[in-house]
Amino acid sequence: MGIFKLFQKKDVFIEQQLNEEVVYSSFYGDAIKRLKKNKFAMVSLFILIALILIAIFAPWIAPYDPAEQDMLRIMEPPSGDHLLGTDEFGRDILSRIIYGARISLSVGIVAETIALFIGVVMGSLAGYYGGKVDTVISRLIEIFASFPHILFALTIMFVLGPGIINLFIAIGFVGWTSVARVIRGQIMQLKEKEYVEASIASGGSGFRIIFKHLIPNCLSTIIVIATLNIPADIMYEASLSFLGLGVQPPTASWGAMIHSARVFMRSAAYYSIFPGIAIMITVLSFNMLGDGLRDALDPKLKNYGGGS
Repeated sequence: MGIFKLFQKKDVFIEQQLNEEVVYSSFYGDAIKRLKKNKFAMVSLFILIALILIAIFAPWIAPYDPAEQDMLRIMEPPSGDHLLGTDEFGRDILSRIIYGARISLSVGIVAETIALFIGVVMGSLAGYYGGKVDTVISRLIEIFASFPHILFALTIMFVLGPGIINLFIAIGFVGWTSVARVIRGQIMQLKEKEYVEASIASGGSGFRIIFKHLIPNCLSTIIVIATLNIPADIMYEASLSFLGLGVQPPTASWGAMIHSARVFMRSAAYYSIFPGIAIMITVLSFNMLGDGLRDALDPKLKNYGGGS
């Protein structure tokens, strides 16, 4: 009878997996349709795609070398030769903004990838195993979350030193706690499902169940978290660069440009305004896309029109 029950649970498990594949396909298909109806989210998506293309093809798009100095054209206002003017070293501001997109987007994406990896792993372990594992990880989450993120990132950068790699580590390391909390809650709900019990009965290990069955079921949540957290990571990069602990000169960075422009706020406001607008557009686009994805991936929401 024990063997018969084991095979019966295996059949239930296989049937459940097949049904889930159909549900996934239908679920994400419907989500894409709902997202397309959200005009603000779609506009934001196109803006972000354009920014990514600009960052990739910066050497071919930028009119000048971002590090090229022309001491005869220092602090020139916007003109036909320099559409957004020049900085205190005669460098073209438009070219530096274009190259700065590489830094901001790479920091946002790479740092958030690090935060997601740590947060998803820690949250999954805490939610699935519970008990002492959950207690230890929950205490770690509370300790890390008790520090203001920007101050924690400043401390890490002060210890590691300025640089793009250290920037990835600092921002990624301070952002995992919110991810871990959300994933922990979802895993605690999902582990009670029948397909998890069937996988356990068929001899599946805890790690196999977590990484093959539970985490994939959290994919929509992970996507939304990443989209909403990337703007914060970009703002952290801009803040750290503004304070001189981020990307170092002569590398073009929006935050570093605003840092350099603070001295010329009265005489050349355009110097700080243009990189500030670039940050605003990028952050706003990610936020609006994140809101649209959240609405599209939440089957409980009835208003599929979004921003229409």
